Amino acid sequence: MSGALSSSCIFCQIARASTPATILHQDDKVVAFQDINPSALRHYLVIPVEHIPTVKKLRRRSEDFALVSNMLDVGRALLQRDAPHAEQYRFGFHQPPFNSVDHLHLHCFALPYTPRWRAMKYLSLGPFVGFIEAEKLLERIKPPAFL
Repeated sequence: MSGALSSSCIFCQIARASTPATILHQDDKVVAFQDINPSALRHYLVIPVEHIPTVKKLRRRSEDFALVSNMLDVGRALLQRDAPHAEQYRFGFHQPPFNSVDHLHLHCFALPYTPRWRAMKYLSLGPFVGFIEAEKLLERIKPPAFL
């Protein structure tokens, strides 16, 4: 993993509170906040504090599996708290070259998409392209000890 915070990364700046953002959750591993251009009834992002550029940097390691599991748990808890009557929830990551910011971030949606055409941004185009559901990523990076 990359480790250190990047001074030029907007998400690293949010993680260390050096740029204004409404923080919904923060602990020693992850930070959650509202997407600035929401695509759904509720659209939150959960990022690791550590700078990890993309899902391509994650490996079959217990640390990576625990991080993504924690990100998903935080996202689920926030949406269940803030949008308990949503039609459906969805959680996932853009895979390069479709990620907009080179800092790992979990999209957390309380659906419906608004407007509905925004759903197009979150289509899976295969196992390694487009959007990957968080549960599928967890299966991909599950360490041998968990199999």
